[in-house]
Amino acid sequence: MYHATIPPIVHHHGYRSQQGAHPRRGVDYRGKIVLAPMVRSGELPSRLVALKYGADLVWGPETVDRSMIGTTRRVNDATGTIEWTRQPSNGQKAPPEHATESTIYKMHPAKEGEKLIFQMGTSDPERAVACARLVAADVAGIDVNAGYKLCAILEALVRDIVPEFEIGISVKIRILDTAAETETLVRRLCATGITGLTVHCRTTPMRPRERAIRGQLRMIADVCREAGVACLMNGDVTNRDEGLKLAEEFGVDGAMIATAAEKNPSCFRSQADGGLAPWREAVEEYVKLAMEVENKYGNTKFLLANMVPGKQVLHGPITQCRSHTQVCQHLDFSHLLEKARAADMALELGEFARAPRKKDKKANAAALAAGGNMAQARKASKTTDNKLAQPNRLAQPAQAAQTETSLPVAEPPLQPAVAASSM
Repeated sequence: MYHATIPPIVHHHGYRSQQGAHPRRGVDYRGKIVLAPMVRSGELPSRLVALKYGADLVWGPETVDRSMIGTTRRVNDATGTIEWTRQPSNGQKAPPEHATESTIYKMHPAKEGEKLIFQMGTSDPERAVACARLVAADVAGIDVNAGYKLCAILEALVRDIVPEFEIGISVKIRILDTAAETETLVRRLCATGITGLTVHCRTTPMRPRERAIRGQLRMIADVCREAGVACLMNGDVTNRDEGLKLAEEFGVDGAMIATAAEKNPSCFRSQADGGLAPWREAVEEYVKLAMEVENKYGNTKFLLANMVPGKQVLHGPITQCRSHTQVCQHLDFSHLLEKARAADMALELGEFARAPRKKDKKANAAALAAGGNMAQARKASKTTDNKLAQPNRLAQPAQAAQTETSLPVAEPPLQPAVAASSM
């Protein structure tokens, strides 16, 4: 399974690994320029277009362990994708009769399987292992976003996932306030048996607009190298050539790109291979892939709003489009219209959209007012007053008249709430 030329390290949890090696099905992070894990901007079509333009590896968006546990793995023959789906939890209530399953995670085994790193958000070792088991056979690695009980979680994954699935475990952290604190953390993490560590060169409170702090990078790289752990840097890396240059300057093994890839994923292409593509070309590639994998249209439109420059006259109309067909018409992608209509049909968009289900609008004025709908509350109250003001044409016994104007019968008391089980 491992390269036998390097002496093994026995970690304190008992698992034996090789310094500088990675499991048979895993990937080596060294020399790689990779796509960062990003909510919304790390979904399937974003990863595929990044790979098309030269990304060496791609991280999926951070996925919380609880959301994955309980999902069903399904193969979508139409798109060639694997999807992990589940019924919406809907709090403690049973899902509606016509509820459709939600897709929690989606990947394309043929196009990204050997280059996809699944990142999870977790605070519990047992849940982390349960979550990893669901996807480990389909991905190239498992990454943990720094959080509570981090070392215990990594040790559990290295112990229970690596031997069975033969993929590596890695971690992504931010720098701490002092170099000494960061060094202590990195040494502890490297001792868990991980194969890779990514350091975001900002402290936790810092925002992306604040300049990355790289003063601790060389120290972190030295600690990782000593432990045989690959080290990637993240923060203000704008393209492949810059990433490789920074990696050499600070002694790290590679770099991770985030914000720049949101705007134009061709940032992964080296200058020698053509460099940054015009925005229209990058958008066309993204739209084609989004339609092929039937990406959620809301996510597609969000990415287009980032990729089409704000000063372009098309930016406004694109953000108002409600279907792939409209997008292709606005961008003059006439050669994609047939595929756009097929995608719209599959996703029920535009002319193929379903009529919204009518809901029962019966509600009294008090309930409407409590919900903040004062206009309907006044209307409901006025209707009730008009009905009460009308004379009763038929002589009724006094008891009947009293019943007609009395308050509604109180509803039965609510049952004691049942604690929701962990998902």
